[in-house]
Amino acid sequence: MTRKAEAGSVLVFDSGIGGLSVVRAIRAELPRAELVYVADDAAFPYGDWEETALTAHIVELMGDLIAEHRPAAAVIACNTASTLVLPALRARHAIPFVGTVPAIKPAAEATQSGIVAVLATPGTMARDYTRDLIRRFASLVHVRLVGAPDLARLAEAHLRGEAVERAIIAEQIAPCFVELEGRRTDIVVLACTHYPFLAGLFAELAPWPVTYLNPAPAIARRLGEVLQAGPVKEGEGRALFTSGRAPPAQLRAALAAQGLKADAATADGAP
Repeated sequence: MTRKAEAGSVLVFDSGIGGLSVVRAIRAELPRAELVYVADDAAFPYGDWEETALTAHIVELMGDLIAEHRPAAAVIACNTASTLVLPALRARHAIPFVGTVPAIKPAAEATQSGIVAVLATPGTMARDYTRDLIRRFASLVHVRLVGAPDLARLAEAHLRGEAVERAIIAEQIAPCFVELEGRRTDIVVLACTHYPFLAGLFAELAPWPVTYLNPAPAIARRLGEVLQAGPVKEGEGRALFTSGRAPPAQLRAALAAQGLKADAATADGAP
C-alpha cells in the first residue's frame, strides 16, 4: 500500500553525479517538481566501502537530509545504495522511497536472443539481491554478470569535462558481449546510474550493436505513481555535494540543463 506523501520537494540521492540520468527522466515525467539532488561525492566511490559501514553511513546521511529538507518522496538513484539500505530507510521514515535495481526482469522479457548482460559495479554484481532477481525473473535466459570497477569513475570524469580512457572502457564492457551457439548478447542492462552517460561510447566501442537498457524512465514513472498520493512542491531545483567542493563549469552546465542550481553549502551529514 502506498503511503501518503507530505507536501515537499523530491529528494534524489546518489553516490556521485550519475543520478543525473535519473533526474533527466524525472524532469520528463514531472517537469515542474522541485528537486533536491544530493551527490555524496565525499564518500564516492561506494565500491571502496565495507558493506556494514556503507549501510550505516547512508542511513545516517539520509536521516539528516530528510530532517532538513522534509521531502515528499526520496529517490535512491544508486543501485549499490538501493540494494543495501531501502528496507532500513523505509522502516525509519514515513515518506515513500523509490529505489534503483538492475532491470533484469524487463531485459529477460525483451531479449530476442536469450542472452543478456548486466553491466554493474563489482558491489552490485556480487550482491545477493542481484542474483535473486536473476533466479526470479531470468531463469530461462543466459545472464552474464559483468563487474566494471572503473566505469563509474570514468563517467564522473566525463560529466566533469575530463578526458576518459577509451581503452579501459572497451576492456570493461567486452565481457558483456557473449556468443553462444550462433546467438549473441542483444541487451546490456545498465545497472549503475552513471553508465547512461557513457552509452554513446559503449556503442562506439562495442563489437556489435545491442540495446542498452536504462532504468531511469521506469524510476521516474514509479515516482509519479507514489506522488499521486499527495502534493509535491513546484519550483527550481538545487544540487548539493557532500564534499562542499564547487562543481566545474561543464558540470554546472549539466546541472543547469536539468534545472538544478549548484548550492555552495555542504549537505548535512557529510563525513
